[in-house]
Amino acid sequence: MDESILVVNCGSSSLKLALFDHDHQKIASALAERLNQPDAYAKISGDSVPVPLPANADHNQALASLVEAFRVRQWMTCDPIAIGHRVVHGGETFRQAVLIDPSTITAIDNCAALAPLHNPVNLAGIRAMQSLFPDIPHVAVFDTAFHQTLPARAYRYALPDHCYQDWGIRRYGFHGTSHQYMAQQAAQRLGKTPATTSIISAHLGNGCSITAIRDGLSVDTSMGLTPLEGLVMGTRSGDVDPGLFDYLAARGISSGEAHRMLNNDSGLLGLSGQTNDMRSLCELADHGHEPSQLAIDVFCFRLARYTGAMTASLSHLDALVFTGGIGENSPRIRQETVKHLGLLGIRLDPELNRSHGQVSNGRIDTPDSRYPVLVIPTNEELVIAREAARLAAAAGNTAI
Repeated sequence: MDESILVVNCGSSSLKLALFDHDHQKIASALAERLNQPDAYAKISGDSVPVPLPANADHNQALASLVEAFRVRQWMTCDPIAIGHRVVHGGETFRQAVLIDPSTITAIDNCAALAPLHNPVNLAGIRAMQSLFPDIPHVAVFDTAFHQTLPARAYRYALPDHCYQDWGIRRYGFHGTSHQYMAQQAAQRLGKTPATTSIISAHLGNGCSITAIRDGLSVDTSMGLTPLEGLVMGTRSGDVDPGLFDYLAARGISSGEAHRMLNNDSGLLGLSGQTNDMRSLCELADHGHEPSQLAIDVFCFRLARYTGAMTASLSHLDALVFTGGIGENSPRIRQETVKHLGLLGIRLDPELNRSHGQVSNGRIDTPDSRYPVLVIPTNEELVIAREAARLAAAAGNTAI
């Protein structure tokens, strides 16, 4: 029997699909973008020929086309044993991955106000795949679940109590599957167990967050009620003075316009005026473009400042870990960040840093560095696949 697991990650106008075998090895992956637009397209990773999509294809059509493409290529010769779905916001309802049933869908929908750009499309993907595979288990894996171990002192905002009690306003945190994977991988590379390992995990991509993980549990994190809070990101501002909204409103900027500006026009893009791509920013800075250098400087300083803040939640530190597209691939950003952490005694080996730790089991620090520094490629899809297989097995659907 071909025991495979599908992983689905739906964005507002895109989706990613990955297929894993029974040993949790990735067989294939695919991407669809510009959904609900005339130029919608899909492709299989490593294949230059796009998967045909109709104009204005929606999530249902894209998923059906990609699943068929997997079948045509003989990667999936029968139905998968489970399907794992990334869901961005689980509120306080979900502390771990769960099998999807009607009550789960209702609860995810009830969290939509906390993630209006994400949860509705996550549900669209769930419904589309349930229509394609109605008789197999579907599992929801939440970005927020890993952070449900935050203590109240870390997740509560200094607002009137009813804001939390009545409306659920608190820090939830995101990128939980990535930070969870970092906790496991760092422990393995350091020769420890997750339950005895404490790290600071920096997930740096177009979205960025940093998390303090004490003895395998999330105890502080930079993202908050929404994924807007915290670090400077590709197009998101990260932390700003809340008084900014009144200031903008007095100048005729509506809340919707402010929301779009802070989420879509700020961060690295806003500071540089050019791009949100860190590789392009570094090239521009090297050619003397001062706004691009400023964007890099602000990004690294904010990251270093948050790194220092995360130490307040730890009793000891086993490693600082970089992951995500920028964290894994930019020696410059790692070096510039660590330069601000002199008081912590962290030092990088230039050669190991340039090689992204690939020749040293992820280590990029010098022998006299007070704390280890690791570069670990993230694998959120693998975490979702494992959770889907685990819950399917627990439900008696498979012996995997």
